[in-house]
Amino acid sequence: MGYTLTYPKSSYVGSGALKDSAQRLKSFGKKAFVISGKHVSKTEAFSELLRVLEMNQTEYVIFTGITGEPTLAMIEEATECYQKNQCDCLIGIGGGSVLDSVKAVSVMNSYGSDLTQFAGKEIIGPFPKMILIPTTAGTGSEATKFTIITDTEKNIKMLLKGDDLIPDMAIIDPDFTKTSPADITAYTGMDALTHAVEAFTSKKANDYTDLFALSAIKRIFRYLPIAFENGEHDEARLEMALAAYEAGICINNASVTLVHGMSRPIGALFHVPHGLSNAMLIHDCLSYAIDGCPEKFGKLGKVIGVAEDEMEDKKAAVFFIKALEELCRKLKIPTLEEYGIQKEAFDSQIEKMSADALASGSPGNTIRTISKEDMIKIYKGLW
Repeated sequence: MGYTLTYPKSSYVGSGALKDSAQRLKSFGKKAFVISGKHVSKTEAFSELLRVLEMNQTEYVIFTGITGEPTLAMIEEATECYQKNQCDCLIGIGGGSVLDSVKAVSVMNSYGSDLTQFAGKEIIGPFPKMILIPTTAGTGSEATKFTIITDTEKNIKMLLKGDDLIPDMAIIDPDFTKTSPADITAYTGMDALTHAVEAFTSKKANDYTDLFALSAIKRIFRYLPIAFENGEHDEARLEMALAAYEAGICINNASVTLVHGMSRPIGALFHVPHGLSNAMLIHDCLSYAIDGCPEKFGKLGKVIGVAEDEMEDKKAAVFFIKALEELCRKLKIPTLEEYGIQKEAFDSQIEKMSADALASGSPGNTIRTISKEDMIKIYKGLW
């Protein structure tokens, strides 16, 4: 069976990537709508972007109203500002929430205010030109066709998707990630790892996604602890930026599985950052999925060097899960209880979370068949 590989139309990677992309950036529009967060808007990376726009004689409007993970209300406000100022292209500079917001604004600008009608469906453009500049290494949104927006009325995280939502340009300068605090470095890095492992063990995996996934996984196990301990480490920041990008390409083409399906409801109901909720679940979810493809999980143990090449797959898979547990310990990933979630409140939402996870479609990509009852069991096992 054949397959395709989708990724950004152009990408600039490495120290100085923004300056390298300046000429190409100039061709995307005359008036840019720049979306960023309040913290990032005070950084040198943001100032550099404005200098490039001014050098290109590109007008711009700045919007910093994305506070935390984006909601429908934030997207509506941003779209109104975009249209009011008659902008003709979108630039996102920041973490995954900002980059996701760019895609959501482009959809709302083209189709109107009711984004809920597109949840889980393939969305077709045309959309304004989109340029995404990550300042964290994790979500891979700069490479993907996905955006996650919270519907606060229904307490769900909506998945919006479409090949036309893949950005026109990704600008990946690892120097821009050096302002990320240690905990954000850990959470976003674990998000990238989740993308890569899930894509590798997905029903939709193919030779190309396996290639990118294995590369990302090796980089993350080696370099995420280093970036966590020393945010100024040039090599670690570059390797993590590359890993996040590779993992983003993976989920474009092989999607995510059980971990993401189960983590989104936790984020929506208990306001846990996306990368952290993935990290909280990854050990239990992947341990449950191993029986569906022990040979692939075993290969992961061998690839990261915790299992010998001749070791039996199931045993090598167990070594991989143990290495994953050790990585979370090094990164000081808290449990749900340590994060401050009350067991009674969590238990009262297990039925809804399991139903929402199943409805998202992501668990269905897991090679092992996963039922709602399976997810209820996993949620209960987290305590």
